Amino acid sequence: MPSDAVLYQGAALCLTYPDEDFRARLPLLREAAPQLREFVDHAAVTPPQELAAHYVQVFDFKNRHSLYLSWWRDGDTRRRGMSLVRFKEVYRAAGLEFTGEELPDFLPAVLEFTARTGNTDLLTEHRDGLEQLRSRLTDFGTPYASVLDAVCAALPTAHTGMRT
Repeated sequence: MPSDAVLYQGAALCLTYPDEDFRARLPLLREAAPQLREFVDHAAVTPPQELAAHYVQVFDFKNRHSLYLSWWRDGDTRRRGMSLVRFKEVYRAAGLEFTGEELPDFLPAVLEFTARTGNTDLLTEHRDGLEQLRSRLTDFGTPYASVLDAVCAALPTAHTGMRT
């Protein structure tokens, strides 16, 4: 299990729609993943409807802040279909079957996969997209930027696959 597994799992939770389950996990997230404390503290004091509305504003209206990693490399092209197949193949090779409601390149799903397996390949292969997303979230002035800051800081600098 990678040393950053808790961070990756926590980041996955922070980047999903903030429902009641998310709010219930905030105290645990705060203690388990200090790298995410800035966002977790913000989420804890923000009224639930306001936090949910902000999530929708940031992630659901335009691709400027897309949480789908293959979009950053392929956009809305035919190549993206092959990229999505690649994500599924990586999951399958690790003995996991992707069954989520989202596409397999959904960043929270990739972060959860990384937390479970220690395999950072998908994140490092899409580091440029992660950095673009991080930059755009920072420019937008959203607390979600601090989650991407923590994820990008934890990634290996070279493509190694496994991080210990």
